[in-house]
Amino acid sequence: FREPNPKFAIDETPFFINDRLREWESDGSPRIAGVSSFGVGGTNAHAVLEEPPASRRSGPSRERQLLVLSAKTESAADAACARLADHLEAATDTGTEFLADVAHTLQVGRNGMDHRRIVVCADVPGAVATLRGERDGLKKGYRSRRDPPVVFLLPGQGAQYPNMGRALYDAEPTFRAHVDACAEILDGRLEAPLLDVLYPGPDAEEEAARRLRETHITQPAIFVIEYALARQWMEWGVQPSALVGHSVGEFVAACLAGVIDLEDALDLLARRGRLMHDLPGGGMLAVAMKEGALRELLPDDLSVAAINSPTSCVVSGPHGLLDAFEAELETQEVSVRRLHTSHAFHSAMMDPVVDTFAAQVALKALRAPQIPFTSSVTGGGITTEMATDPRYWASHLRNAVRFADARRLLAEERAESVLLEVGPGSTLSALSNHPAFRSAAQVAISSLGHVLDERSELERILEAVGLLWAEGVEIDWGRFSARENRIRVALPTYPFERERYWIDPPVAGVAGSEHPPTRQAGPWPTRQAGPWPTQQAGPGAPQAGPGAPQQAGRGAPQPIVTAVEESMAAARPAPVRGEWILAHIKEVMEDLGGLEPDDIDADATFLDLGFDSLFLTQAGLAFKKKFGVKVALRQ
Repeated sequence: FREPNPKFAIDETPFFINDRLREWESDGSPRIAGVSSFGVGGTNAHAVLEEPPASRRSGPSRERQLLVLSAKTESAADAACARLADHLEAATDTGTEFLADVAHTLQVGRNGMDHRRIVVCADVPGAVATLRGERDGLKKGYRSRRDPPVVFLLPGQGAQYPNMGRALYDAEPTFRAHVDACAEILDGRLEAPLLDVLYPGPDAEEEAARRLRETHITQPAIFVIEYALARQWMEWGVQPSALVGHSVGEFVAACLAGVIDLEDALDLLARRGRLMHDLPGGGMLAVAMKEGALRELLPDDLSVAAINSPTSCVVSGPHGLLDAFEAELETQEVSVRRLHTSHAFHSAMMDPVVDTFAAQVALKALRAPQIPFTSSVTGGGITTEMATDPRYWASHLRNAVRFADARRLLAEERAESVLLEVGPGSTLSALSNHPAFRSAAQVAISSLGHVLDERSELERILEAVGLLWAEGVEIDWGRFSARENRIRVALPTYPFERERYWIDPPVAGVAGSEHPPTRQAGPWPTRQAGPWPTQQAGPGAPQAGPGAPQQAGRGAPQPIVTAVEESMAAARPAPVRGEWILAHIKEVMEDLGGLEPDDIDADATFLDLGFDSLFLTQAGLAFKKKFGVKVALRQ
């Protein structure tokens, strides 16, 4: 090409003929090219091509990442973990943003199957070690049902601890926004700014911890953390089908259910806490006894403040009477534990403020609940009449908390639900795992874990997200990482197991067989000889010859049991001493906790079985009586 035909008049257009290799510069808008192919016979093809958008770049993410894997079989799920570990180990990029992109790809780019695995990790080497089982942290789950309903468990006073929710406040904008909004509403209603108490500086932690033990600060603080945490879960797609509040937690339930506005609820909690704070001090005592047996021993001036499980109650009242009752129970070898409270909540000592608080509740607008929740007072479902009655909320601070009844109701009417503790600590999830409440389809998960857990709160809540997903709960992964710039990356595909299902020809020597058996190369699974039942031939029984026809079913060829195998079967040892001890231990646990012996996993720890420290103390006493051996709590 040298020059165009003058009749093209190309100089009068924005186009030009590109006669050499040159840089295609852009003014910032996408480059667009027209490509034409002209055939000699008149068949022409034209295409308009546009430059693709620039690839997004990854951005910062959380300090911990949640890896989720699933497969159709147990072995395939294990293989998926191994392949991902190999892939990560060979990766050239091992930065935190790459790990976040790996987590994002697994979350949004893979179909969820029934056999599930989760890993919470901080870096690539840690992920590799955990996936290979070289480090604790790999959790296994099985989705027995799709998207089961979730019930929020909202704990009460006593679950608080300094800096509760601090990691979420720093890492999660939604949680931080709700905490800040609540703190602004409470400004002027409390003696000190709430954020100064919740998240103090290094030099003020001791003073903040002291304030957090004062009930007029504690109650609003617990409400704020639980409300913000509930909103965080809801943003991630976990919507409650029902709510169970323990004491103060029921106010959070009422607010989430639409019974009362957020500002009114916070105002009432601040007033409620102040009224109770101004009363004379008292104490509370946890007792490992059934409610009926406890009431038979209880002095008139002490009250049952809570029934937390079939074998665990709380007694409340004046210090002097409580001290005497504690000493009496100890002489009867009943396990007791003094609770760290400033007042005798849910006892007769609250009577002077009941009417005053009822008058304050009457000033607020109360509506019918939009989400069902249970009543702490009755242990049954809340009704519209109860939820909108100021006297109900006033009696709430005086009457016993019947959490055991509420938990039993969940086991009976919502057995397919997953229970999620939404608040500080793991008190309610531990109580919910009591053997008397245990259901094959019902599990209880804590959002933030136990206060003594050395892991960060962020790691604990990410594990809770993973455990919910492992149970089949649908997580909105798009909203889970909506505030981050994430991209998909190449990862190993599904580990197909490639099982062989071809039917081989009959074995030589069997009637109807004309060809010898064929063996295929490859790691195909083969049928192994096993301990099938045998039939002994009688003295006059006919013997089948090589060419005798074979009958199907019971007359089919049976494996031969040799004399050696028979002698080995006869020589099986009788139950050893350890089995005898285990059986008697199960009997003790059945008497104490109501758990059927067949339901007790011998490899599970007592804590895994749902027993708390108070129950373990009672078990230690029972073991001493049964076996004559003292077993310390740490053992």
